[in-house]
Amino acid sequence: MIARLAGLLAAAVIGLAAAPSVAQTCGRDDPPCETPLGTYRVALPDGDGPFPAVIFLHGAGGTGRGALGMTGTVKAFTDRGYAVLAPDGLPWRDDREGGIWSFRNDIMHGPGRDEAAFFAEIVADASQTHAIDPDAVILAGFSAGAFMVSYLACDTPDAFSAYAPVSGGFWRPHPASCAGPVRLFQTHGWKDSTVPLEGRVLRNGQFVQGDIFEGLALFRAANGCEQPNPSGTRTTGDFQRRYWTCAKDSALEMALFPGGHGVPAGWADMMLDWYEALPVRALPIR
Repeated sequence: MIARLAGLLAAAVIGLAAAPSVAQTCGRDDPPCETPLGTYRVALPDGDGPFPAVIFLHGAGGTGRGALGMTGTVKAFTDRGYAVLAPDGLPWRDDREGGIWSFRNDIMHGPGRDEAAFFAEIVADASQTHAIDPDAVILAGFSAGAFMVSYLACDTPDAFSAYAPVSGGFWRPHPASCAGPVRLFQTHGWKDSTVPLEGRVLRNGQFVQGDIFEGLALFRAANGCEQPNPSGTRTTGDFQRRYWTCAKDSALEMALFPGGHGVPAGWADMMLDWYEALPVRALPIR
C-alpha cells in the first residue's frame, strides 16, 4: 500500500509538472483549483511558506467552499501558520446538492473516485502553486468527511503526517484490521444523534454506521497497543481526552465533548497542539 501511495504521489507530481505552474488564488469566492480528478479551494496564512497544511473534508452534501465558510475553524488554522485545503466531494448520483466521498462505494454512489489519488494530486498541486510543505499535511474531516479520513487512516496510515476525524468513524462491517501504525486524533460529541458513538441503523437496516469505540480498538491494534485501557487522560476545556502511547511513531487520542453533531469550538487549536507535540517523522512516500 505504501508503494502504491508513492506511485500515486509521484504520478501526480509528474503529471502536474508537465503543465506550466500557474499561481491560482482558489479562495472561497474564487474559481476552485483543478486537478485531473477534482477541485479544491485554499485559505492561506500570512507569509511566504512553505506552509504546513490541513486538508479538511466537508460532510455529506457539503462543498469545499462551504468548508472554508467555517470561519472560526479556518482562522484558527491560518493564524497558526497552516494552510487549509478544502476539496470538493463527488456529486450525488440522485442530484442532491453538494458532494460526497468514496469511502464505501456500495453505500454512497456507484463507481466513485480513487480518493487517495485525488488527495495526492491536491498535495502535489498545492506544493507547487501555494507553497505547501508536502511532508506536513494533516488529513481532517467532519461527518462523512470523517468517515473518509478514518478509512484512509486505516488503509494508508503513512500517506499523511496525521489524521483527525471529527464526528465520524467507520461503517459496519468494520474493517478486519488496519495497516498501522497511525497518528490519529478522534473527536466526537457525547450527544451526537446523527452519528452516535455506538452507530446508527439507516434505510431500514440497509446500512449501519459503525461504533466509534470499535474503530478505536482497530487503531489500537494497528499501533501495537498491548492493553485496551488508555495510557492516560487529560482535560482541555470541555474536552475529555484519552490517549494511547504504543508503537514508535504512533499516536492515538480521543476527545469527547458535551455537544452534538458538529465541529466544536476549540477543536482546531486543541488538535494542532496535539500534532505539534508529536515527534517529527519522515514520511516514507515522499
